[in-house]
Amino acid sequence: MPGGAVMYHPKMDTIRQTDFNSTQRIGWVLALPKLALLLLLAALLSLLWLLHYNESAEEREALIKDVLWLEQNLRFHLNGNEEQLQQLAVDMSSLAEPRKLFNLRAAHMLKNNPEIAQILWFDARRNVIDALPTLTPPDSGLDAFGPPVTEKAFDIARRLGKRTYSEPFFLEGNGAQVEVLVPIFSERQMTGMLVALYPLDGLLGNLVPWWFAEKYRVIITDENDLLYASKSNIEGSGNQSYEIPFDPPGYGLKLQVVSYKTPGNALQRLLTAAIVVLAGGVFWSLWLVRDLMRKRSEAEEALRAEHAFRTAMEDSLTVGMRARDLTGKAIYVNNAFCQMTGFSSEELVGATPPMPYWAPEQIEESYNLLQTVLAGEAPPDGFEITFMRKNGERFQALVYEAKLIDGKGQHTGWMASILDITERKRVQELARQQQEQLQFTSRLVTMGEMASTLAHELNQPLAAIASYNTGCLNLLQRPGCQPQDIRPALEKISTQAQRAGKIIRRVHDFVRKSEPKRAPCQLADVVDDCLGFVEAAARKEGVRIECDIPPLPAIPADRLMLEQVILNLIRNGMEAMAGTSKADRLLRIAVSREAHELRISVSDQGCGIAPEMRDKLFTAFFTTKPEGMGIGLSICRSIVEFHRGQLWVEDNEDSTSGSGTRFVFTLSLEAT
Repeated sequence: MPGGAVMYHPKMDTIRQTDFNSTQRIGWVLALPKLALLLLLAALLSLLWLLHYNESAEEREALIKDVLWLEQNLRFHLNGNEEQLQQLAVDMSSLAEPRKLFNLRAAHMLKNNPEIAQILWFDARRNVIDALPTLTPPDSGLDAFGPPVTEKAFDIARRLGKRTYSEPFFLEGNGAQVEVLVPIFSERQMTGMLVALYPLDGLLGNLVPWWFAEKYRVIITDENDLLYASKSNIEGSGNQSYEIPFDPPGYGLKLQVVSYKTPGNALQRLLTAAIVVLAGGVFWSLWLVRDLMRKRSEAEEALRAEHAFRTAMEDSLTVGMRARDLTGKAIYVNNAFCQMTGFSSEELVGATPPMPYWAPEQIEESYNLLQTVLAGEAPPDGFEITFMRKNGERFQALVYEAKLIDGKGQHTGWMASILDITERKRVQELARQQQEQLQFTSRLVTMGEMASTLAHELNQPLAAIASYNTGCLNLLQRPGCQPQDIRPALEKISTQAQRAGKIIRRVHDFVRKSEPKRAPCQLADVVDDCLGFVEAAARKEGVRIECDIPPLPAIPADRLMLEQVILNLIRNGMEAMAGTSKADRLLRIAVSREAHELRISVSDQGCGIAPEMRDKLFTAFFTTKPEGMGIGLSICRSIVEFHRGQLWVEDNEDSTSGSGTRFVFTLSLEAT
């Protein structure tokens, strides 16, 4: 073009304007993260300042609380010392040997209260009678123990007639001191004065805990900021301080506590690190979008792995699990339940009552239990029921029912845990049979041990029968013998025969084997039968037996079992009194009635039972007798617990021999 002119096109301005607008928008878009970062930094710095302010306020509040606690602790100790001195003053005015009492109490106070340096006893003329520890001659006056301020306090305490503190004063080489003076009165006349000397440094040293000195510096000053005492385990400049009046002793003293800033502040470092991390997070925010899909994929993989793990854990359970909806339809069973019943999950899931594993002979009972569960009244400790396997075999199951709650907190059904307890029931039945056999064996052993006594007891009526029979034969050989002559002898023969038969019947009933069953029986009759067994042995051993049995109603119990318990306890009591003098051989059987039970006690006056043996006394095969089997008391406890009672042992506090044992057991009055 001529003259090098540039051609102008109107669209060029439009393009330039569009580019400018795009650049401006991009600039604003790029400036937004920077602005957000600045705002974030400002917010975090403001938060840091606010936290620092709150921390300072919390430190101030903690300081005030600790100072108030320290002041209360000091006041508590000083008041306690004042009360001890006041009590000592009262006792010294009323007892005959005040000097001995002063030495004893003052030494005790100095030992237990190391903040007290010295305790002195002055008479009414201000002469020292005694002092602990003795730091000056006993004949010294009041002036030997302190400056004139002590004399002033002495006069104040005498005029007021109550305990008084002195003004603080300095003793050369001992620092600041303060005294508490307690007057001694006898018949409203002051006869002396007790003075306790507190070194203020010692007061802080003994009453300010070590942990308090690790945090604060404690200072005792007055209104002129004169330093009397201080304690601290740290050095440096104070951060905050707080002071309150130190009363007692008063006189313008102040308790000032200075806190020290702890080295390093973890909170500030944490906030600084958080600012750096959050600032970097702004620049990495774009990368988070890219990582979102990757993390989502990883989460799905983790979910699949968690589901597989839970499935494997569920399949490894040996406890059957069964879920039902609110109508009773099965919605889930695990492998353990399928193996327990023999049915597959396809056969059970979706099934409605009656269930295929219900026993036909217990259909009605199973329906009733289902209605109880659906009503929310299933027993929390589970219930037993008979189930049927697919092959028709029955088994005993223990079922625990619980509510099935979904993720929204809604009650959607019932979850059951089922245990096959067939083997457990078989073992329990075997154990019960063995226990019964052991009880029967114990009765046989008891009869064996009592055989000689029973033989002697039985021999008496038999010998009497033989004697009366011989007399009858002799009478019949006489001429003129009349029937009425031999009638008395025949009646006595009948009486002795009944006596022998009663002994034999009692032994037969005791050793016969029978199933345990509870029926109404009279406890007094049971005790009478037991006394019939041991009556001869008691006479032979010189044991007196007393019974205190009030009128009682019939109790539901197994009579034979109760006889075994009472007879065992009676024999144990008689054997325990083998070493007791015959005058003290007393065995007492007492029965009392409580609200819903009977309390039976068998007390002896024997050698007693050592405390270390009582815990083992009811253990099977533990015995204190050389020839004992160790099963008697264990069986007794089992029998008492079978009757819903308790059996224990205690000392016989009513024993006249100074020792003895009392076995106590209870029996329920209510039938099950």
